[in-house]
Amino acid sequence: MKGSSHVSLGILVVIVLIVASCGPNTNQIRRMQALEEGVDSPTTIEELEEAIKKYQHRIEDILNADIRIGIWYKILATRYLDNKMYGKALENFRTAIEYYPTNQNLFYYVGVCAGYMAKSALDFGATGTRREADRYYDLAETAYLRAIELEPRYFRALYGLSILYVFELDAPDKAIPYLERSLEIQTRNIDASMVLARAYYSIGKYEESIALYDRVLTITKDADRIQAAEQNKALVLEALYGEY
Repeated sequence: MKGSSHVSLGILVVIVLIVASCGPNTNQIRRMQALEEGVDSPTTIEELEEAIKKYQHRIEDILNADIRIGIWYKILATRYLDNKMYGKALENFRTAIEYYPTNQNLFYYVGVCAGYMAKSALDFGATGTRREADRYYDLAETAYLRAIELEPRYFRALYGLSILYVFELDAPDKAIPYLERSLEIQTRNIDASMVLARAYYSIGKYEESIALYDRVLTITKDADRIQAAEQNKALVLEALYGEY
């Protein structure tokens, strides 16, 4: 028994080393297990039945390995994000999605990282274009939309996408429905209210913008936000009525 456990532990170490050096590859794990079990390519009914018996208890091993590896990629990506290493974080969130393709949080974080990468993308080739930045902005938009598709009431994704539309892509009209939905979820959220008021102003919906600034003034006690709301409201009033 002791010798058998040492063999199994040794094979597990080999598997972890393979994953760490080459990235996720379940086929390599399966090949290692085939060597251990002495089963390669069964062809006859008897060989197939014997292979099935031998491998049934290995299914859980493969599943548990994949679960752990996926979690490790999520943790690693989050650590990179915490340290503002957005490129590295983005790479690891992308790999984590291969393990968890329906996890809305992963797509949200891809949107966040891609947005930061777009801001840092420079035209190193002196092409006179914003091709690299635009590529990251497209990725951010797609990631936020996928997160919302997976969880329609995901406030952070709704808000993140709205920020992208209003401040980066100059598309406030696209942001409005997502901001309105976000305020249905968090009715007293000051940040979303301020961004929506700005979006309304940007497309000429001045009265709706003023109403939102008034609402902000009634629900916040923060001096800086009160000042910002009053200043922004004054700008909207000037646009609506001229000098007042």
